[in-house]
Amino acid sequence: MDMYEEKIRTWLKEHRMNGVQLLQKLVQEPSKRGQEGSAQAIVVEKCRQLGLEIDLWEIGDEHLRKHPHFYCDRRNFKGNPNLVAIKRGTGNGKSLILNGHIDVVPEGDHAAWHDEPYSGKLIDGKVFGRGTTDMKGGNVSLLLAIEAIVESGIQLKGDVIFQSVIEEESGGAGTLAAVIRGYNADGAIIPEPTNMKLFPLQQGSMWFRLRIKGKSAHGGTRYEGVSAIDKAVGVMNEIKLLEQERNELLRHSLYKNVPIPIPINIGSIQSGNWPSSVPDTAVLEGRFGIAPTETMEEAQKSLKERIDALNRTDAWFKEKPIELEWFGARWLPGNLEINHPLMKAIGTYYEKVVGEEPLVEASPWATDGGYLSSVGSTPVVVFGPGETKMAHDSNEYIEVDKMMEVAEIIALTIIEWCGVEQE
Repeated sequence: MDMYEEKIRTWLKEHRMNGVQLLQKLVQEPSKRGQEGSAQAIVVEKCRQLGLEIDLWEIGDEHLRKHPHFYCDRRNFKGNPNLVAIKRGTGNGKSLILNGHIDVVPEGDHAAWHDEPYSGKLIDGKVFGRGTTDMKGGNVSLLLAIEAIVESGIQLKGDVIFQSVIEEESGGAGTLAAVIRGYNADGAIIPEPTNMKLFPLQQGSMWFRLRIKGKSAHGGTRYEGVSAIDKAVGVMNEIKLLEQERNELLRHSLYKNVPIPIPINIGSIQSGNWPSSVPDTAVLEGRFGIAPTETMEEAQKSLKERIDALNRTDAWFKEKPIELEWFGARWLPGNLEINHPLMKAIGTYYEKVVGEEPLVEASPWATDGGYLSSVGSTPVVVFGPGETKMAHDSNEYIEVDKMMEVAEIIALTIIEWCGVEQE
């Protein structure tokens, strides 16, 4: 293995700027939802250059839409395909999925950026732009890892299945489509921005909506009405109590550095249409965290029971019950044993490349890993370059050194995991 380690290290060192330039090209092609095609084309061309077997298709057929875990409001996927590219092994080796998403979130307020959001500029060892951290930098790490193996003439026994999917930021339909298409493996790595920590556990999440009714009245005689906003405040307080109770029950060593392992976030409030009127309706929309140790149905039940209790015990809600609706995107949780062989393999080469043991924690956010593990029965480790706090933020960047280190660690893990055909 020492011979392979030196080959990989040398190749990556000599081709560092090639990796930077590939990342810059990807970042300079904005790939927000519905606009993934141009960036995906760059990835396809790179995979062709590497001699990989290409499977490029537009998702959204009836088979996908009827799947019980398809939660997506998007209707048109035309021109924005999914990509799977395979480096076939000789056989008798373990297979590995390398999964990354090509879609990025909107850039937000342009005034908050120091430069154009899709500049791709290299400054002081960092590449800047929307998607650098989440997660085009990680995708480039995967492609560099594969290229280093190909260019070093290393023939693997097991298959390497590279995936560049759409729709991760909106609920995971791209990865679900790949699983339904038959792509599973003996293991998977997703290089989301973990700051090079290993995440064997991933939180799941789902969106919910609460409709709260009040009674209209003139603002001058507001005591004649019932403010839906006031009632909503009480509901939000109950939700905070539920969040506290759920997190007290989740006692896991990997969450010791995560202040709120499974948050319940109220992200949208809509109520009222006139300053001098008592509002008669309030709509709350939020994100409900799912613990890696529970099912989606168990998580839903905990919120439903709390809302049902309010509807039973509050005099107003007895007459005008709160309405609970689950809507929009959902992400399945993931749960892998800490001592799984894939965790050990990544940890071994992390220590060799970085010179210290990796930190192992639980993911504070959801990923596509739940689809690979829960639907595709593929063990998943989330591990990649980039700081979590930079994802979705203005002035997003990634450190090139970290991107290259992850490429080396993943390349060596591939060699160990898939095995090498001896000459």
